[in-house]
Formats: sequence, C-alpha cells, structure tokens
Amino acid sequence: MEGLTAFINAINGIVWGVPMLVMILGVGLFLSIGLKLMPILKLGTGFKLLWSGRATDSDSQDKGEISPFNALMTSLSATIGTGNIAGVATAIFIGGPGALFWMWCTALVGMATKFAEAVLAVKFREKDSNGNHVGGPMYYIKNGLGSKWTWLGTAFAILGSIAGFGIGNTVQTNSVADAMSSNFGVPNWITGIVLMVLVGAVLMGGIKRIADVAGKLVPLMTLFYITAGFAVLVVYADQIPAAFELIIHSAFNPVAAQGGFAGAAVWAAIRFGVARGVFSNEAGLGSAPIAHAAAQTNDPVKQGLVAMLGTFIDTIIVCSITGLAIIVSGAWTSGENGAALTSYAFSHALPMGNYIVAVALAVFAFTTILGWSFYSEKCVQYLLGDKAVKPFRLVWTLVVPIGAVSSLEFIWLLADTLNAMMAIPNLIALVLLSPVVFGLTREYFAKQKAKALES
Repeated sequence: MEGLTAFINAINGIVWGVPMLVMILGVGLFLSIGLKLMPILKLGTGFKLLWSGRATDSDSQDKGEISPFNALMTSLSATIGTGNIAGVATAIFIGGPGALFWMWCTALVGMATKFAEAVLAVKFREKDSNGNHVGGPMYYIKNGLGSKWTWLGTAFAILGSIAGFGIGNTVQTNSVADAMSSNFGVPNWITGIVLMVLVGAVLMGGIKRIADVAGKLVPLMTLFYITAGFAVLVVYADQIPAAFELIIHSAFNPVAAQGGFAGAAVWAAIRFGVARGVFSNEAGLGSAPIAHAAAQTNDPVKQGLVAMLGTFIDTIIVCSITGLAIIVSGAWTSGENGAALTSYAFSHALPMGNYIVAVALAVFAFTTILGWSFYSEKCVQYLLGDKAVKPFRLVWTLVVPIGAVSSLEFIWLLADTLNAMMAIPNLIALVLLSPVVFGLTREYFAKQKAKALES
C-alpha cells in the first residue's frame, strides 16, 4: 500500500503541477474573454431561465428527458459534496486562508468553462437505443471534432468511468462514515451498508429518479447549510473585514506557522485553492455536461446559461460560506483538518454546530454518489454499450461500503489524481470547439436582441 501511495503521489505531483493549473485557469480565461465576460454579466439571465425551467413539459417540442432545473440539480448533486465541506477545509489547512482567493478565481473563469461544456453537450448529443438523450465530452469530441479525434473521447470515457469510483463514490462514503463516527458514534461499516442500500434503491430508477431526488434534496440541503453558515458569520461578524484582508494578503504572501497551522507558501495556496476549487465545482472536468445533455431544451445556449450557475452556487456561495466560517472563527489555526475542521468552526459558533455539518455532509455526499453514478454510467455506456448499464449500477452500489472503511488520505490522493487526468481530454476539446461555442452564443443573443426590438 505504501508503494502504491508513493506512486500515485508522484503522478499527482505531475498532473497537478504548473501545466495543469495553467490549463484549467488558462482555458477558463480564454473562454471568458472569447465570450466577452458574458457568464458573469448574464448571471441574472441564468437565474431567470433556471426559475422558468423548473418543470418538464410533456407537450413541449423541446427534446430531452428532464427539466433544465433538474439537470442543474443533478449536476449540483454531484458537485456540492465533500469538496464544499472537507475539501475547502483541507485547502485552507494546507494552503492557508489565501487558498480561498484562488478558489474564487477558479470559479469566476470556471463559469465560462461550465457554460461552454453544456452548450457543446446539448449541441452534439445523441439518442441511445432506448430513445434517451446522451451527451458529454466523449460525444462532443466524436461528433464535433470528427473521427480522427475519437480516441480522445474514448480516453475521457475511460478516465471518467474510473474516476467516478474515487471522486464520486468512495471519497464521499469515506467522508460520511468519518463524520457519522466522530459525531454520532456510528461504526463506519454500518454507514457504508446504509448508504449502499439507499444508493441502490435510487439507481435502479435511472436518470429520471436520480433527477427527481436531486431536485428535491439539493435545494433544501443547500439552503439549510447556507443558513447555518450565515449564522456562524453573524456570530463572528466583527471578524469578517479582517478575514477578507487575511484571505487577499495570504493569496500573494507566505503565511507563517501559528497555533496548529504549519505555515504555507504562496504556491501551496494557489495549488490547493485551484485543485480543491476544481474538485468542488468540477468546471473543466467534463462531468456536468453529461447531466445537462439530458435536459429538455432545443437551445444549447439556454442550457449553458443554466449550467454556469452550478459553478457560481457551488464555489462563490457554498464554498465561501465554509471557508469564511473557518477563518472568522479562528478554527484554521486549530490543527484540525478536513470535515473535522469545518465541524470545529461551526460547533464554536452554534449549539450542535458539529451535528449540522455532519448531517449536511451526509446528504451532500449521498446526492454526489447519485450524480456521479450517472456520469460514470454514461462513460461505461459509451465504451461498452447499453448492455453494460445494469451491471455497472450493481458494481457501483457494491463499491459504496468499501469507501467507508478505507484510508481517507489514500482516497483523497487517488481522487485528486484522477480528477486532473480526466480534465485533460475535455480541456483540449473545449479549446478546439470554442469557435462553435462563440458562434452559437452570438447567434442566440442576436436573436434575443431582435425579439426585444420587435416587441
């Protein structure tokens, strides 16, 4: 196990080195400039479209299986998870408060990335043998770039099918088991079995059942967690200005060791801020467009405007709540790490704060397992055909309890490494297909402008 950990650690150092950070931020910045900062400027339009797309209309001429709202909720179910609670805490523990600043930067350019992913997913999606819409990087690589690039789509599907078992399955179960054990004394194996049964019950219903569950659980749990986070910030309201000053200063200056904090260089803040930001909001990974491809819409740009909200909600709102709570409470110097650090911050401000974090973590992780099961399933379906779907769901369900009793450090390392490797084919495709995204976007807003002038 030590040899394997050392090997993966070496790969991790390569795939999360300077080239990868430049690729993720660079592609996001390139798309943001190409779109003339539209994702940021049209944030309000995105929320309006989200609100109007809450229900699936069986009489609609729009193609797709789930509502635009539920497509985003399915996407958010996979993104709002341990990354928002344990991942943010880990970034601050290793990289210092400045890591939060680099998470924000990743999110701002990541909105353009997520927009482009969803636009391409809807534009180049296909129908499977059951008549359901399927899409994502493997399809927009195959259908958008042509047969000579098919190998790149296959590479994404292989990485996506494997990565899901780390980032979307065992990491989530491990974090829940740890939280339930430390807060409620529940043995890890029991947590694993319970999660396995719940996940299996939902997965057998396919994307529509996953979307229905996500559409109800994700908004409720997100509001619950945000409300609790705001309560922490109210308690430490006088520390908020100093916290922002510390975040900005630490983003560009080394942080000295203090209390249980070991100190951090600027590179650590950048590396772990970007890595945990991508782990959390998944902009650039190519996972979210797999869900958006199933949305009931005929307009790729409309779904792109809804999709980009995922990055904003996940990182700018939810991750910021976690990070600020940890910093204003002074918990970041406690020496705690992961979900325990977030629990420490909440429990020092609110009665039963640690239980709030444990429950939020459990629900977020459960929905993440559901969302990522769909992503990996579609990758397997692309590689092996429709006959592989049911066996995959069974294997995915049986793997759930394994994560509950495995090493947290090894699982995080593996997930982090697979995360970066999965992003490479997708980022290449986004750059090569960017003219399609820019063209469709110009066309959409030109039509909107013409309609406004007519009325």
